[in-house]
Amino acid sequence: MDRIDLFRVFCRVVECASFTRAADQLGLPRSSVSLAVQDLEARLGVRLLHRTTRKVAPTQDGQLFYEKSLAVIGQVEDVEDLFRQGDRGLAGRIHVDMPGRIGRLIVAPALPEFLDRYPGVDVILGVTDRASNLVEDAIDCVLRVGPLADSSLVARHLGDIAFINVASPAYLERHGIPQTPSDFDQHHMVLFASPTTGRVEPFEWCEGSKIRTIRVGGRVTVNNAEAMIAACIAGLGIIQVPAYDVRDEVRSGRLVEVLPGYPAEPMSANLLFPRRRERTRRVLAFADWLENLLAQSIW
Repeated sequence: MDRIDLFRVFCRVVECASFTRAADQLGLPRSSVSLAVQDLEARLGVRLLHRTTRKVAPTQDGQLFYEKSLAVIGQVEDVEDLFRQGDRGLAGRIHVDMPGRIGRLIVAPALPEFLDRYPGVDVILGVTDRASNLVEDAIDCVLRVGPLADSSLVARHLGDIAFINVASPAYLERHGIPQTPSDFDQHHMVLFASPTTGRVEPFEWCEGSKIRTIRVGGRVTVNNAEAMIAACIAGLGIIQVPAYDVRDEVRSGRLVEVLPGYPAEPMSANLLFPRRRERTRRVLAFADWLENLLAQSIW
């Protein structure tokens, strides 16, 4: 391996806290990864990693070398990008992660356009509603919806997702049309329980600058957006969902908007990057493409 490759291997070991996991991500034998770190330690004359049977962690020297290595790798990638011929010269793989329905309904169907524009770039598209660890899972960027926790990640705000309240024609024919949230004593919802906490979401609406909520009854509780929408279409209750999620159902008449004056607070959508990946040209190209796609499809 050349020196930059040694740096890359060492950084991946630190990020994964494991020789085995780093080897899997790099597509190398574990022995090669171990030898690469040993080679670096011999060159530098210092111990870079604490090794135990359960975990690998950088020493004080190793942490400093890791941070310097990230800077060097970033500079090398920047120089390489300078000499590629325009956008079509971009090459490499992008690993991205995003919520399930945005990935399935919006991004995956539009990916052929991105791949045609950048023939040298391949995409690993993770479609999941679980929280991902960008560093440990070697993810270049992740789309997250909702409040952001404090972290070392770089955030790029893409827009806000509007919500809509809908019910099926069959439900409205049977129960009538609610006019205000106070009518919920005569109505019920398809309840949504968080798959991580089990918390059942209340009905929410904006009243000026204030957010109001009300607990609503319902005979069906789900923990999945597809199931919630299917139950609503079946006439089992009112739901409150991102507007893009049911756009086609509203257009076709399978669902009808209700309580239009009582929308939930929009949710912020952000693209997050590990600090060392925020300026890679192929990642920036994907970020720009995704922002434009969502601008056309959601906000």
